[in-house]
Amino acid sequence: MARRKPRRSTVLRGDFGLSKVGVARFDYKDPYHIAVSASWPAFVAALLGLWLAINLLFATLYALDPGGVANTRPDSFFDAFFFSVETLATVGYGVMAPTTLYTHIVSAAEIVTGTAFTAIFTGLLFVRFSRPRANIIFADNAVITAHNGHPTLMIRIVNARSTVMVSASARMFALLSEQTAEGQFFRRIHDVPLIQAQLPLFIMPWTLMHRIDRNSPLHGITPEALAGSDTRIFLTVTGHDRALATEVQDMGDYTAEHILFGQRYADSVTLDEKGNATADISLISALEPDT
Repeated sequence: MARRKPRRSTVLRGDFGLSKVGVARFDYKDPYHIAVSASWPAFVAALLGLWLAINLLFATLYALDPGGVANTRPDSFFDAFFFSVETLATVGYGVMAPTTLYTHIVSAAEIVTGTAFTAIFTGLLFVRFSRPRANIIFADNAVITAHNGHPTLMIRIVNARSTVMVSASARMFALLSEQTAEGQFFRRIHDVPLIQAQLPLFIMPWTLMHRIDRNSPLHGITPEALAGSDTRIFLTVTGHDRALATEVQDMGDYTAEHILFGQRYADSVTLDEKGNATADISLISALEPDT
């Protein structure tokens, strides 16, 4: 039996510098996913391109019947194009109008197409605007410093919205390279337990901490070992946004070069004489020597 030819390999680069080979960049069998996951510039460009393509198609069909549209200049493709634009939008200014059976059929088809186009565009636009998203700022670097006498991995984050996030929870993972007793190399994701993984109210900056002890997947890590590795730390945050009345989530990651030893986060919260706390978000990534 003939072996099935594998699909052409394509490199798909993710948000975190990871890649997949053999995955199509766009799966045209799933246009909805493409529409909602594309960037805004790509979405707008695709929308305008589709709109232009539809109008050019119908303008060509109108041009095939000279005189089929009243009040258009002879052999004027621009008139046919703008008649198509008006018909697609179901506007109709009453100046140009179909006069033959052929153009009546074409214009009817374009009206149906325009109605469907408007409905689909409106739905996609609503989905893109209504998707709940968190606005969490992650510190530029993670740090490994002493805390209560133990080396501790720390990552500071802050909710950048003025509204309160409730029931916030965080999980940390480490992607580490390992070698089995048989000499096989592979990469494995380890759960990295946090000292405090939940907050009832996420208002002020939150420093997530993992104690590096004998049970930690990072036990024995040194600056030298870290510098020559492909270690990667992932952090996921989930919470309930009261303003949106729904769950939101975000994710950040840190490569080995963004995990620093001998540094700690500088204070980003100040207290006034009445004890009111003020957080300076611009200092979320500020570091100072660990002395």
